[in-house]
Amino acid sequence: MPKIHVEYFAILREHAGCGSEEVQTGARTAAELFRELDGRYRFPRLASLKVAINDEFRDWDASLSDGDSVVFIPPVAGG
Repeated sequence: MPKIHVEYFAILREHAGCGSEEVQTGARTAAELFRELDGRYRFPRLASLKVAINDEFRDWDASLSDGDSVVFIPPVAGG
């Protein structure tokens, strides 16, 4: 199974209980990986969540490979 480095920000970090982790997964896409992690951490439903793979914003159906780095980026509010 591929090993993926995953980083979490903001509310996702709070739910995961960590800022990053190495995950062994059978997920083939970013969407499958998120669903797998959501099952583990029960992330809140977010209107617009972005994903970056290897420091580039990608579509949710982008393929994952062993050693990839995935970042899930929730919407942020500022003021």
